[in-house]
Amino acid sequence: MQSRSIAVAAAITLAVVIVFWQVLVRLVDAWIVDGNYSHGFLIIPIALYFVWERRQRLSAAPFAPSAIGLVFLAAGIAVLLAGLWGSELFLSRIALLPVIAGIVLFLLGWNHLRILAFPIAFLFLMIPIPAIIFNQIAFPLQMFASRVGEWAISAVGIPVLREGNVLILAHTTLEVAEACSGIRSLVSRITLGIVYGYFMDQRTWVRMLIVASAVPVAILANGARVAGTGMAAHWIGKEAAEGFLHEFSGWIVFLFAFVMILAIQKLIAKVAPKPADALPPSTSPAAV
Repeated sequence: MQSRSIAVAAAITLAVVIVFWQVLVRLVDAWIVDGNYSHGFLIIPIALYFVWERRQRLSAAPFAPSAIGLVFLAAGIAVLLAGLWGSELFLSRIALLPVIAGIVLFLLGWNHLRILAFPIAFLFLMIPIPAIIFNQIAFPLQMFASRVGEWAISAVGIPVLREGNVLILAHTTLEVAEACSGIRSLVSRITLGIVYGYFMDQRTWVRMLIVASAVPVAILANGARVAGTGMAAHWIGKEAAEGFLHEFSGWIVFLFAFVMILAIQKLIAKVAPKPADALPPSTSPAAV
């Protein structure tokens, strides 16, 4: 029986890969080419871990296959066809999620789908958002990072003039381009916040707060990077804003943002400790 289930699962997986092959190839190419979504390579392994972590719950859940899964499956295929015919990458990629949900529901039932809802929804983070939405987010972030950079550079006594997203210094000019807007760090920090919150606290509201905190942390960290780049360009030279030093500063800012998220989680745990943490040692279950 188990070997038959494995064979059925393998056949379904192969069928999904064949149907979505063109979409998956272009999705992986987007991860390689677009640095904003290079974290996409980590999403599937992490989602598989979430599934593996739920293995006991999945084994204990009763099988109750539902024909409604075919509705999910048909809807996913319809979205896929609409995306392919309309050359809309986002639609063709997002169609994978209802297809997976439909297969789980049709073969296993609602109980299994509820258990796997989070891993399936987590896959959404590997899909690049539509360009029209991306641009609507990127431009305000460019302007905000430019303003933060101008304010911080002026605060240390360096003369600077801002024209839109361009910072004019005495010896060089810096442009806060779309790649430096912080959209890349915003998407990756949200992903980091979701994963970190998931492992660090089981309370839903705490996880949501950690994810929400990742947004301002990413924006402020990127503004600090722009300011630091401007200061380095003034004191060291234009080369500080280019090449290795520029890329290395991105890693420094990423680590800084991670430390900030870690500090926020520790602060939440201190202000609102988990029930087990709130018990004194003498009354903890281990001491009884």
